[in-house]
Amino acid sequence: MPRAIIVFSHLRWSFVYQRPQHLLTRMAGRRRVIFFEEPVYDAGREPFLECSTPEPGVLVCRPHTPSQKSGFNDEQLHWLAPLLEELVAQEELSRYIVWFYTPMALPLARVLRPSLVVYDCMDELTGFLEAPKELVQREKALLAVADLVFTGGPSLYQAKKSHHPEVHCFPSSVDASHFALACDPECEHATQKVLPKPRLGYFGVLDERLDLQLLDAMALSHPDWQIVMVGPVLKISPELLPKGANIHYFGQQEYAALPGYLAGWDVCLIPFALNDATRFISPTKTLEYMAAEKPVVSTPITDVAVPYGDIVFIGDGIGNFIAACNEALNLPPNRYREMVGAMRQVLAGTSWDATVQAMSQLIDTAVRRKRARTVHSESLAT
Repeated sequence: MPRAIIVFSHLRWSFVYQRPQHLLTRMAGRRRVIFFEEPVYDAGREPFLECSTPEPGVLVCRPHTPSQKSGFNDEQLHWLAPLLEELVAQEELSRYIVWFYTPMALPLARVLRPSLVVYDCMDELTGFLEAPKELVQREKALLAVADLVFTGGPSLYQAKKSHHPEVHCFPSSVDASHFALACDPECEHATQKVLPKPRLGYFGVLDERLDLQLLDAMALSHPDWQIVMVGPVLKISPELLPKGANIHYFGQQEYAALPGYLAGWDVCLIPFALNDATRFISPTKTLEYMAAEKPVVSTPITDVAVPYGDIVFIGDGIGNFIAACNEALNLPPNRYREMVGAMRQVLAGTSWDATVQAMSQLIDTAVRRKRARTVHSESLAT
C-alpha cells in the first residue's frame, strides 16, 4: 500500500487553485493525502481541527487555536503538536511521507516518524512581503533533513541545487484541456461581457509582485483598453491598486470560472515587478494562457523570458511593455498561427499527470533506498 502524505502548507486549499492542489489531487489517486493548514485564531474554545474533504482522497485540516500569532509561529506549536499527534493516531497512519511547502512548519516533524521527507519549494518565500525572520534558518534545517527537494522552476533549481544532493526541477505544468475551453468565445463569463474591447487580462494573486505603476500607466496611456484583473488582494492594501474607469477588479474566482474570463481577453498579461518576490518566480499562468491560445505579454521574469521569449512578448520597462501590448493586439494572422503552433508544441511536452508520475517514481525510489540503508545498518548493529 503506498504511503500516505502529510502536507504542511502556508497556502490554504480554498485559496487560488495552483501547484499544491494540482499535484496533491493527483497524488491522492494512489495515496491518502492529509493537508495540514496554518492555524486560525479561535478564542474561548479548546483547540480543534476543522476537517473537510474537497477532493477524493484529500483531507484538509485547519487548526483552530487560542493563539493570535500567524502561521506556524513558535507560539502555535504548543497547540498544533497535540492536534497533529491525535490526527495521526485517528487516521491510523503507520507509514507516511511528510511533505513541506513551508519550512516554518518543520518543528512539527518532531512528533512524527515519516518514512521520507519531501520539500516542494514552489517559491522563494524569503523574498516575500512579511516573511518570518526565522525562515532562512528554518529552510536550512529543512534542507538538512529532507530526502528529496523539488523546485517550482529553473531559477529556483539553480538557487537550491548546491544545498542538497537530491534537488529536482519540476516547473509548474498545466491542465491544458481545462484552459483550452477559453478557445470557444461562447464560454465567456457573463460578468465581463458588458466591457468593451480590446481587453487585456490577468488572473492570479494581487500582491507585492504586481507592478502597480505599470498597470496605472497602461490604463492612462490607452483609455480604450479594458484592463481586467481577476484574483484576491493579499498583503497589500486595496487602496494601493490603481483606479481608473478602464481597470476592472473581479476578485477571486473559482478555478472553473477562469477559462470564461480568458475567453473574452485579447491579450493576457504577466505584469510582475522585478523585485525580491519575483526573482525566482515561475508563473503557472504562463502555460495556462498558452492553452487558451492568446497572445501573452510579460515583464522580463527569468522563468518566462528564457524558456518562452520567442513565444511570449517581453516588455522591459513601462514603455516597452505598453509597446509589446500594442504589438500583441495587432498580431498579423500568419504570426498568430506561428505563435499558436509554438504554444501547442510547448504544451504537448508537459502535463500535471506526467509531473506527478515522475515525482512518484523519485519518491518510491527514495523510500526503497532509505529502507535498504536502514536494514543494512540494523544488520551491522547485530
